[in-house]
Amino acid sequence: MNARRNAQRRQGPGAAKKGNRRSELYLWLLYILLFALIALYALYGSALVGAAAVLLIIALVVLEVKASIANEGAKRGLLDIGIAVGAAIVVWVLLAAFLQTAAPLDAVSSCSMLPTMHRGDLVVLHGIGNFSSFVAQKHIPVVSMSASAFDAMQRNMSNEFLAYFAYYGNASRITYVLENSTPYNVGLYNTVCVSAADYYGRPGGIAGCRVGGQAGLPIWYSYSLGNLSYGNYVFKALYTSSIGILNTSLTENYSNPIIVYRATGNDAFSGDIVHRVYAALNVSGTYYFLTKGDNNQALDIEFGNYPVNQSDVVGYVVADVPALGYVKLLLSGQLATPAGCNTTLSAHK
Repeated sequence: MNARRNAQRRQGPGAAKKGNRRSELYLWLLYILLFALIALYALYGSALVGAAAVLLIIALVVLEVKASIANEGAKRGLLDIGIAVGAAIVVWVLLAAFLQTAAPLDAVSSCSMLPTMHRGDLVVLHGIGNFSSFVAQKHIPVVSMSASAFDAMQRNMSNEFLAYFAYYGNASRITYVLENSTPYNVGLYNTVCVSAADYYGRPGGIAGCRVGGQAGLPIWYSYSLGNLSYGNYVFKALYTSSIGILNTSLTENYSNPIIVYRATGNDAFSGDIVHRVYAALNVSGTYYFLTKGDNNQALDIEFGNYPVNQSDVVGYVVADVPALGYVKLLLSGQLATPAGCNTTLSAHK
């Protein structure tokens, strides 16, 4: 130890400064590499590139901590780190207070909101204090439903997991994307049943999941044909173009607000969902939202999600910043690009 100290004294402060500059240069090069990896991940969605970016983020944190301790001593270095963490917490708390939500920032994790939002976008959220004022100010269509009718629907939600598919032959081969050269029919299918038949097998196959109609259901669905873009190719695709709630008919409105809600254990989706409000149900003063991704061909309720209770709404989107959300996606382990990111539904154009 004494020999090392003597060697450091002989080298003088100039050598130490040169070493610090060299370390800073290495750190800057690593930051540039990190930026390049995140950009490549955003462009190509490679899980391998994403994993490399995550490892580099961890390495940079370790290197920054070591550099701070080496340059300023353990006590001062740890104090600086604590101040930085505390400042980040203060900024988050101030944002939460100003925007009136515990989670003012979130990231878009799927491509279900194309072309309005892209995977990796950072969204800024504002909380909803009074839901009656919110639906009125945002001109969200509201249909009142009795508690008994809503409870009956909740107990039989599989009846609402319905979507239209094009089918061929004996109704056992179905698709959203229409093959123009092949004669097809359109049928209404139970989504949960189709998933089970497709992945786990079912007596009667997918054809047995076709339903006869929607009579007596509180929510029913109608379809139209839209354009589905895949690279330079454009196909025809079925999508839900309108719904009926009791005696009220509603069509999709792309000026409705986009909300973030937390899926529950009963839902087919998981995590934070960033989707547009289609309509609201007023059940004895409590609001439940029907939502849909702009790039999805059916409402969330048709895919196996329950109506969104107002208590599960994190907030509504007030700003969208491209690409900055990729850091959160990487750190949360969402490396694989989900399905649907190579197609865009332009039903509303």
